[in-house]
Amino acid sequence: MKTKLKKIDMKTKRLGNSDLSITPVGFGAWAIGGSGWEFGWGEQDDKASVAAIHRALELGVNWIDTAAVYGMGHSEEVVAFALRTWPGSRPYVFTKCGLRWDEQGYVHRNLKTDSIRRECEDSLRRLNVDVIDLYQIHWPTDDLEEGLGAITRLQKEGKVRWIGVSNFDVDEMRRAQAIAPITSLQPPYSLVHRDVEQEILPYCRSNGLGVIVYSPMASGLLTGAMTRERAASLPVSDWRSRDIEFQEPRLSRNLALVERLREVGERVQRPPGQVAIAWALRNPAVTGAIVGARNAKQVEGNVDAATLRLTDKEMAEIEGRNIREPELVTAA
Repeated sequence: MKTKLKKIDMKTKRLGNSDLSITPVGFGAWAIGGSGWEFGWGEQDDKASVAAIHRALELGVNWIDTAAVYGMGHSEEVVAFALRTWPGSRPYVFTKCGLRWDEQGYVHRNLKTDSIRRECEDSLRRLNVDVIDLYQIHWPTDDLEEGLGAITRLQKEGKVRWIGVSNFDVDEMRRAQAIAPITSLQPPYSLVHRDVEQEILPYCRSNGLGVIVYSPMASGLLTGAMTRERAASLPVSDWRSRDIEFQEPRLSRNLALVERLREVGERVQRPPGQVAIAWALRNPAVTGAIVGARNAKQVEGNVDAATLRLTDKEMAEIEGRNIREPELVTAA
């Protein structure tokens, strides 16, 4: 019988210029928002969601990342219920603003002052907290300055502790930093999506910005559980059914990545998803990775990635780089 995973000793890291010391892995609450909106992950059982959050906290995770738009407020409510029924110390709660939705569940961007203020009040109420530990602009818009101005005022009022941004490029981060003391960036980062390596991650590192990456397992593609058949049968209520990474020709390339993760994983006795998360955490600019889970079993399969240290050789193997041993040079 397999022994039950015990609390993992995770070394925390300070997030940017904040006083938040976070574990390498955080709980991602996107999928637990459920269906009924444009970027839902299909039907989701709230009891399983609460059990997943509790298991993550039992194993030592000390932060949860959600957003108002996930399930049109539902994810924040589930997080609040999980925390209300959690006997241990309260984790940090990070959420996001700037994405609004209509009655059909379609999403649009809005960083207008009155909209941001209303979003913050709604999130505080849904999350049942007095202050949001990290309040992030979900996506940039032309109203960036107005939106950040509004969040800065909310910070002065004590409703927001630290300010972060998500999905920003370098120019947008520069614009943001001219207005507010930005703490962190939340970009997508995985073996499938490596665009941030060129400019964005180096910029964050040289400017002391924390980085919490999302989708390190590429929204389930790199877990080892995704197959061609499963990708083809994703329900319409799951946004991934419309995502090009889950369709050919990209699907074959992505599933080939999984085989490389699986090979390395077999040697270190870890599942492919953990290897994928550890790969993302290995980048020196990355403070932590947001790891989503829909049940306690998924949490147990992923959280231990925090303790996996990949070697340079394993990194090269995962990335499919040719590893050449240096030739011996002998004196003439």
